[in-house]
Amino acid sequence: MRRPEDASFRNLYQKSLAYDRRWTYRRRRAAVLAGVVAVALVLGAGVWAAATYFGFENGIRRSDALTGGKGLDQDVNILLMGLDSRLDENGKPLSQEEYDALHSGSSDDGGYNSNVLMVLHVPKDGSRATIISVPRDDYVDLAGSPDGIQQGKVKQAYGYAMDQAMREFAASPNGKSQDEIYQAARDAGRKAEISTVENFLNIRIDHFAEVTMAAFLSVAKAVAPITVCLQEATQDSYSGADFKAGVQQINAQQAVAFVRQRRDTSGSGVALSDLDRSRRQQAFISSLATQLKQKGTFTDLGRVTGILDALKDKIAVDQGLNLIDFGLKAKQLTENKTKFVTLPIVQFGTSDTGESVNIVDKQAIQAQVADLLNPKPAPASSAAAQPARPAPAAPAAGSSDGAGTQGSGAQGSGAGQDSSTGQTPAGQGSGAQGQAGQPASGQAPPAAASPSPSSTFNAGDWSDALVGGGVPCVK
Repeated sequence: MRRPEDASFRNLYQKSLAYDRRWTYRRRRAAVLAGVVAVALVLGAGVWAAATYFGFENGIRRSDALTGGKGLDQDVNILLMGLDSRLDENGKPLSQEEYDALHSGSSDDGGYNSNVLMVLHVPKDGSRATIISVPRDDYVDLAGSPDGIQQGKVKQAYGYAMDQAMREFAASPNGKSQDEIYQAARDAGRKAEISTVENFLNIRIDHFAEVTMAAFLSVAKAVAPITVCLQEATQDSYSGADFKAGVQQINAQQAVAFVRQRRDTSGSGVALSDLDRSRRQQAFISSLATQLKQKGTFTDLGRVTGILDALKDKIAVDQGLNLIDFGLKAKQLTENKTKFVTLPIVQFGTSDTGESVNIVDKQAIQAQVADLLNPKPAPASSAAAQPARPAPAAPAAGSSDGAGTQGSGAQGSGAGQDSSTGQTPAGQGSGAQGQAGQPASGQAPPAAASPSPSSTFNAGDWSDALVGGGVPCVK
């Protein structure tokens, strides 16, 4: 991997790289929020159908980055991208209230890395959908070698390609306005990110949805309190996380901390990494989708219109994605308990430019993805459901509704340390750690406001597959 030889501030993306060193933690947490909300809303059972009727379609950004995608009457792959940009989809600053709530700097900070990448596979027959989390630091070939860079972190394709397009349009605008140049450059970034993921996983992406960081906060405020479950008590001074063990309800600000925590600073010995944060995102999506379904959130006109008004300038989709069909398909996704898998890494390493990266086995990953998207019928001897692992002890915790089974070789089996925390990969076993402590007396969530206790189950660690449809207990 190499960088252009110009001065470090010669262009937009090099400037964002400089900010990365100053704002690394803030940027990463921002994109985490953006990506999580994209999937949660997909699984919200009807939000997309309601969106069209209430004017959402009129304000949403439709992109030309991807055209001709298959209809949802076929097997489709939808790429969900969360950016670390501090701007909305029109390139405009967020409100000061949003910046303050997110603790994310200002409109001058951030960049255009796709820090959250998830592939949602929706089978045409209505069977169980699969969400594949692609670790953002996986070291891969970048499609088209944007900015002359052949290899880099999978998340970087968007930013490098956008930067290259911005410079090319600036040199030859062909009558385009600044806003038109900006949107055309964004589309160039989207195309490069889509192609990079396609080449890496050996799949075709049929549609995409892209969201900004403020979208997560908007949804969290609208649906809070949100029920989650943790295997162990944990604290983190960086993210502001301060959670007990077991089932609990959290507000919007706590939800932000929940999905971005990747370390524990309490000295309790809880080992967390960037890969565990991916599992947190998956668990939050499952919990939120369960809550939206049980509480009938999107049958409430007032709450629907409030969420959609806040979201429509913070999301972009391709031209061919039919939101009505997507809304109808979302109901199937929630009923059939979506499966979540994080792709494995071989080990943590360093690129030739000194960046911390995930070393991956591309051939093995492509084989695993092929198995996930084209599962073979289970042998008759293994048809019986596996018993679920119990969740950590907590008020009102009951029998399991799902189980975290081993995930198609998604093992972080290599040596090395996490590229962001210096920890060894956590995927060395089931991760079913729920004995660290009991929730404090009197802190049980109100039964009427939280999902059924029977929906709580132990989700293991990031290397295990997670089957949704409830409230997973995670690290």
